Amino acid sequence: MNQVRRLLRLADDRILVEQLKLSMGNLGTTLIPTFLIVILICGALYNSANSHAVIAWGVVVTISNLLCRLHARHHMRWGIARDKAVQVVLISMLLNTIDGAIWGSLAWVALDTTSLMGSILVIAVLTAVAGNSMSLLSPVLPVFLALVTAEIAVAVAKVFLLGDPTYNVLGLAGLLYISILMTQALNSSRAARAAIVLGLENIELLEKLRRETSIAQQARQDAEQANTSKSKFLAAASHDLRQPIHAQGLFLDILSRSGLNPQQQQSLDCAIAAGQASAEMLNTMLDFSRIEAGVVQPHVVSFRLQPLLNKIEREFARQADAKGLAYRSRETMLAADSDPALIELILRNLVSNAIRYTDSGGILVACRQRKGHVVVEVWDTGIGIEPAHQREVFREFHQLGNPERDRRKGLGLGLSIVEGLARTLDHPLLLESKPGRGSMFALTLPLATGECVDNAVVLTQHKEQLRNVRVLVVDDDEAVRIGTLHLLRDWGCVAEAAESIEEALVLAGLHSPDVVISDYRLRDQRTGLEAIAALRSALGQGLPALLITGDTAPDRLREALSSNIPLLHKPVSPDQLHLGLMAVLVKEVL
Repeated sequence: MNQVRRLLRLADDRILVEQLKLSMGNLGTTLIPTFLIVILICGALYNSANSHAVIAWGVVVTISNLLCRLHARHHMRWGIARDKAVQVVLISMLLNTIDGAIWGSLAWVALDTTSLMGSILVIAVLTAVAGNSMSLLSPVLPVFLALVTAEIAVAVAKVFLLGDPTYNVLGLAGLLYISILMTQALNSSRAARAAIVLGLENIELLEKLRRETSIAQQARQDAEQANTSKSKFLAAASHDLRQPIHAQGLFLDILSRSGLNPQQQQSLDCAIAAGQASAEMLNTMLDFSRIEAGVVQPHVVSFRLQPLLNKIEREFARQADAKGLAYRSRETMLAADSDPALIELILRNLVSNAIRYTDSGGILVACRQRKGHVVVEVWDTGIGIEPAHQREVFREFHQLGNPERDRRKGLGLGLSIVEGLARTLDHPLLLESKPGRGSMFALTLPLATGECVDNAVVLTQHKEQLRNVRVLVVDDDEAVRIGTLHLLRDWGCVAEAAESIEEALVLAGLHSPDVVISDYRLRDQRTGLEAIAALRSALGQGLPALLITGDTAPDRLREALSSNIPLLHKPVSPDQLHLGLMAVLVKEVL
């Protein structure tokens, strides 16, 4: 087949199949016109001298054309296998050679038995057949050459055998005409092949685009699935870890109130420090989950920045001293319009990050006024960040210089939380850094326009006391129930605990509580929201309630937020629980 292909100058199989389809598709609409032309020719040339020959020619040429078109129709309907394309070309050449010879035989049937006008008609018909074949068959050039060569060879042989000089000239003109047709057929074949190649290339490009689009869509789906799985894992892990750490904190606080010798107190202090470190990591994960869930709602007020800077300095100065770093915050009288709690969280993460990645030198926190804004800057003399990595440091769980995942260097969420909160507050965040020399993070806040609030105001100003307050605790974790009851009773509360909604309703029926503290996730897929709703239905909608959760799943956070019930996140420190109770008892929301 390869030798035949080279001999016939055929294209590769895929292009050849398309050439055959184009050529055979052209033949489909010519059967009836060809049949009518044959009838007209036979009628015009018919006379007593050639009657039988003309009729026989008409029948044979009709059958030949019918076979050619049936062959084309079969392959157009059932398709052409690429490995059979050369074979189809050879069969087409054979059929068209026969067809061309039959058309050329018209000269033998009629030239010497008809009038001058009849001879002119014969020549005109043979010329028209050759011209029409060029337009129909040129996409597969060997097929066209087979037909036209057979037609002209048979017809010209008759012309030269007549021995008439006029016919000889006519024969030479026919050969010249065929050479012109062949040149046009070659050009037409090249044009058809170029169009087919272009079409196939477009198909390949479209198919490649479909594959790449499919791969990209699958990658996006995989990434979304991975992100969802990550969020679910973080939420589940966070919830399961928060329960025992929350209970541990309650028991450690109770233990700290008992008489301990110095050695026992030292051991207790270490245990408390370890618990606080665990709680800090869990709270970092919670902050990240709250940003992902979109439940961070800024409460914008005008506030002075210096008390906030003082608070952060008091918290982190010891950490800086432990590493031999100088920690300094410049005094400022500037005030800003923003959410002070969220700004505090941003600055705490920036300062903590600066201390973690600085081994010598110091940390500086400063404020500058610029065109109606306050720019809060956190400078360090740490390791710095390469320009190529300055965008990456804001990705979650991304840490520089911590391939071993040392837990003392955090979880890699600090800067991700900072960027998320800055985006939520619509405060521009800028990073400038030089490797080996340090970094500077700048947060731009609107300059205060209203009266500043006093950040030192606390709920205890209401002089409310918890002594003799009847508290009903609903929690399915026994250790948490026991620890919470001990703590509440130590504060002077009259406390009872239930592990289910049904048990809580029974206890509430015996002694109506002043306030309810319920865990969010209870047994049997029930929630603290359901427990509080059931108790309020039985005792009145004004029953104060506090919700505590260790769940950080985004949908759970959104559901809890929409309930408008004050929410605390495990592990809850005794101070947080005390303030939370005071808040709901005096009908204030933290």
